Amino acid sequence: MKDSKDTHFGFKQVPWEEKKNLVARVFDSVADRYDIMNDLMSFGIHRMWKRFFAEFAHIQPQMQILDLAAGTADISYLISKRLGPEGFVVASDINGNMLSNGRDKMINRGVVDKIKYCIANAEVLPFPDNSFDRVTIAFGLRNVTDKDKALKEMHRVLKPQGQALILEFSNVKSEMMQKAYDLYSFHILPKIGQIVAQDGESYQYLAESIRKHPDQETLKDMLLDAGFYHADYTNMLNGVVAIHRGFKKA
Repeated sequence: MKDSKDTHFGFKQVPWEEKKNLVARVFDSVADRYDIMNDLMSFGIHRMWKRFFAEFAHIQPQMQILDLAAGTADISYLISKRLGPEGFVVASDINGNMLSNGRDKMINRGVVDKIKYCIANAEVLPFPDNSFDRVTIAFGLRNVTDKDKALKEMHRVLKPQGQALILEFSNVKSEMMQKAYDLYSFHILPKIGQIVAQDGESYQYLAESIRKHPDQETLKDMLLDAGFYHADYTNMLNGVVAIHRGFKKA
């Protein structure tokens, strides 16, 4: 059985059933400084990636959207601005501290009617089949223990003709850029995390988790294996980040 095996937590091998708790500990630790760390470690570029991702989803005013690993609700917020009176987005995350910070941020912005909140595991979603027009997940899939199961759940809860959209760090295509990226990820990023969030170890894990995440072609194949009839991806910043899409049949 799968739960008797080991899996990766960054570069470490850990028992399959323990990864969820280890990931939860990371995000409990960084939740209060998560937004400021995103700005610092990406030099603000994450905001551009997220805006492009929200536009890429082609949200229509009446749609019902599920935003997985919503965290502090950046994607949920961008999607909510594209919805009309009948549309809504469910911001879902397995980590209550992250989701609570996101809800507080949205309340401070005056967003109270377009976003619903749900603590849920992406591998076992508490929603009926064919519930959503889009399922999004941004910078969260690499932290899921059973990615294949999560992708199948995304497919299950999508309506016919719906789309799953994944924004995630990916495989850099330039060797020179990869060397610079590695230097930054493993030597500078953890130090920023230690200074700002008092937790360099968690940001070491985040850097390692990116390297363990499936590359573009592998994730595309995983979407097809999960039941999507078509899948594609779009690289940004030479593959530092990629947007993947899976299309559900009508």
